[in-house]
Amino acid sequence: MLKPQERVPLAEEERQFYSQLVPPDHFLLRLLEVIDFERFRNELETCYCPDDGRPPVDPVCMLKLEILARHYNLSDRQVIAQTQVNVAFRLFAGLSVRTPLPHHTSLTYFRERVGAARLQEIFQTLLSQARELGLVRDRLRLKDATHIIANIAIPSTLQLVAQTRERLLTAVRPFAPARVEQEQQHAAALAQASADLADQERLVRRVAHLRTVLAWAEQVPQQEAFRQAPLAQQESLRQALRLAHKVLADQDPDAKDKLVSVQDPDARVGKHGDYYEGYLLDLAMDADSELITAVAVLPANVDEGAHGADLIRQEEQAHGNDVQAVSMDSVGFRGDLLRELTDPQGLNMEVFVPPRAEPASAVFKPEQFTVSADGTTMTCPAGQTTQWQVEVKQGPRFIFSEGVCAECPLRQQCLAKPTAKRRSVLKNRYEAEYRASRAKAPTPAYAEVRRRHPAIERKFSELVRRHQLRQARYRGQPKVDRQSILTALVVNLKRMVHLVKGGLSQALAPPPTAVTVRAVGLTGG
Repeated sequence: MLKPQERVPLAEEERQFYSQLVPPDHFLLRLLEVIDFERFRNELETCYCPDDGRPPVDPVCMLKLEILARHYNLSDRQVIAQTQVNVAFRLFAGLSVRTPLPHHTSLTYFRERVGAARLQEIFQTLLSQARELGLVRDRLRLKDATHIIANIAIPSTLQLVAQTRERLLTAVRPFAPARVEQEQQHAAALAQASADLADQERLVRRVAHLRTVLAWAEQVPQQEAFRQAPLAQQESLRQALRLAHKVLADQDPDAKDKLVSVQDPDARVGKHGDYYEGYLLDLAMDADSELITAVAVLPANVDEGAHGADLIRQEEQAHGNDVQAVSMDSVGFRGDLLRELTDPQGLNMEVFVPPRAEPASAVFKPEQFTVSADGTTMTCPAGQTTQWQVEVKQGPRFIFSEGVCAECPLRQQCLAKPTAKRRSVLKNRYEAEYRASRAKAPTPAYAEVRRRHPAIERKFSELVRRHQLRQARYRGQPKVDRQSILTALVVNLKRMVHLVKGGLSQALAPPPTAVTVRAVGLTGG
């Protein structure tokens, strides 16, 4: 329940007293001067019931406590303890000496109540303030990603199956305690009997036992006792059943997207330099102000390039702006993404990405083969035609017959290997996008944009080194998402204070030469 009259405001006498103790150039005082925190109240108050429940702590105050925790790298318990005695913290949070501090667990409930979606709204509300201050331009976005290591110990497959079985038995215990006791005794006997066997054999036996437990546990939700149980117990069993099905499906050698931990079912194995278990932090940043404009957390094994346009849409949907250009690393050099970003009917952006070198070839290249207007036939440099084509992901692959190639006078110029019997040619549907991207690489506009790109690496360094975002504080993608958004929010707050109080807000004009990007006359598609 949210009742404004329950809040004890900071009296003017207390504010003046606090101000005498806190230096006027303290970061938290400068932050209060630059940012209007009351602008966040509307988003926060929608999380509370207006007339039911206990009176909560002021949600804006709770958000400020979260900001203090991320800025100073404090745990929930530590930030409450520091606020008890730190005058600067109390002044920033607007806490009167008569205001009791919340219990540290209230911060956990606050984050869960607000959720990642509303935190994204708050993040974008802060960017709206930055736009009003003239800090954010729509000229160029820098996009990149880094990894977050999950807050888990990676178990062996044997342990993973055993942990899944124990979680399932714990969830089903309220509905069948006697059967659960029997299965736990069977599990103990199984572990003792197989202790001297090879790990593969032990795994086979544990998987078989898990399948047995899952088979009867799946019948429990049809029972009357389940329907009458508390909702929390019902959901716990449903989650345990889904987890058991996932772990069993992952035993297939060809399985993809394998689960790595029962404690954090959303974590995955990814490769970012080296292999790791956790998540991928995807960011977009304004190249002029170096303010983060969009943030997303993805499982570690996702295709980063496939989500390249989502960050731009996230910002444009929130502000109704039109970003002109984006710079990415080589992960962005893929035809479907280039088309999505440069589509005149869609995002319609300039894309600056390091192109991959075209493979050297001593034979005829695909562009030397002509496709008919209706796309049904292909003609080779020797004038031979084929209708035989196979559709693949990148486009149609045309195949010439052995007889045509065997008698062709240009055979040596067409087949890479003397033993080859026929030529097949892929006509990439994204050929125009690749050609336009390669055409940008030698231009001054490209050189200037790529010179600015390392700024986002420095932003990642700040997030990781100063705010400990390399390691997940919590388990589960929703919680890691909230951690990442709050951390990005704090980094933006710091940058805004630096720009405004440092007198740099008027120094954000685009640099000369190539960086009024659309003026260079290059198109991406």
